[in-house]
Amino acid sequence: MDALLASQLAATWFMVGVIWLVQVAHYPLFDRVGPEHAVPYHRAYVGRMGYVVGPPMLVEAGGALALVGWGAPWCPPHEAWAGLALVAALWATTGLCSVPAHERLSRGWDPGAHLRLVRTNWLRTALWTARGALALLWLTRL
Repeated sequence: MDALLASQLAATWFMVGVIWLVQVAHYPLFDRVGPEHAVPYHRAYVGRMGYVVGPPMLVEAGGALALVGWGAPWCPPHEAWAGLALVAALWATTGLCSVPAHERLSRGWDPGAHLRLVRTNWLRTALWTARGALALLWLTRL
C-alpha cells in the first residue's frame, strides 16, 4: 500500500470513529453536566478535542489536495475531486455550524445551541462516513 492511501485511510477512518463517538455519546451528554459546570466542562472539552482531531483533519486535507494535484493509480480524477469536495464540505460545516455552536456554549449553557450542535453534527457524521466509504473503495483497487 502506498503512503498516500495509507494516510488517507488512517486519517479518515480515525475521524469516522471520532465523529460517531462524538455524535452518539459526547454531544448528547453535554446537557447532563449541569449549568453550573457547563462552561468549564465545555471549554476543557473543546481544548482537548483540538489535539485529537486537528492532526488527522490536516493529514486528510493534505492528502485530498495531493490526490487532486498529483493523482494516484487507485484514484480516478473524479473521485479525487469528490474526496476533496467532501473535505471542503466537512471544514465548511465545522466552521459554519459547529464552531459557532461551540462558541455559544463556551459562554454559558444554551439548550438551543446544544440542539443545533447535535443536529448539524449529523451532517458531518454523514460526510465523514461517505469519505470513509470512498477511502475503502480506493483500497479495493490495490
